[in-house]
Amino acid sequence: MKSMTGFGKSVCELPGKKVTIEIRSLNSKQLDLNLRTHTLYRDKEPELRQLLSRTLERGKIDFSIFVETAGENQTSAINQTLAAGYYAEIKKLAEATGATSNDYLGLVLRMPDVLKQDRVTPDESEWKQVMISVEEAIAGFNRFRDDEGKILEAEFRQRVGLIQSKLAAISERDPQRIASVRDRLHKAINESVPPGAVDQNRFEQELIYYLEKLDITEEKLRLQTHCDYFLSTMSEASSGRKLGFITQEIGREINTIGSKANDAAIQKMVVEMKDELEKIKEQMLNVL
Repeated sequence: MKSMTGFGKSVCELPGKKVTIEIRSLNSKQLDLNLRTHTLYRDKEPELRQLLSRTLERGKIDFSIFVETAGENQTSAINQTLAAGYYAEIKKLAEATGATSNDYLGLVLRMPDVLKQDRVTPDESEWKQVMISVEEAIAGFNRFRDDEGKILEAEFRQRVGLIQSKLAAISERDPQRIASVRDRLHKAINESVPPGAVDQNRFEQELIYYLEKLDITEEKLRLQTHCDYFLSTMSEASSGRKLGFITQEIGREINTIGSKANDAAIQKMVVEMKDELEKIKEQMLNVL
């Protein structure tokens, strides 16, 4: 079992620059991949997207490449044509509005695309080193998911075990429940109908029919089967969606037992099982 929550990071030291790769994820029904790459590697995004889609499977993924460049290796250029156009427009606006400041050049240099660093396309040997770091970040990311998955698996086993223990208690209580219902019906009839006025054969037939409607034998069996199936499915890869469907079936059987119970003690245990199931559902959203 793996969690959809994950984090991975690696650093690649290159001549004149340091490249940092980070991968973060949250839960999502599908793969939602968001790439933020430095302009040096922008043309490599299709290759990165293909690799990440293949290895990360599902989740809301944020992938980032940050580059720190040594100051002596940075060169900048001013787009003089664009700067001149900005200067003329800013000066005209200042004169029209009566602005007192005349630091037009400072404003121009902060305008978009006026001052740009030279973009140097990385060679293949550099990109190979960056890709090694990307794969290291992916490996760390998947280890994080594995560790989180083990925590989730332990919690699910505990919650399902509690549901199974409540089910065993319900099975133990069930014969007393049937006897109690039978006694209540006999007492109600005896108190409301004169002696000898009831056809006992007909009464027993109606009683059997009524008790069959309250029978929960099949629901108990199906609930146990679903719990066992849930536990065995946890060992399968990428089982999150499948476990979600099994959880729905577990909830359906618990609800049916509660609606048929007609017994305060069993209904209390049903409420406790529902509480455990809701805790499973909350964490189920985070399973890959």
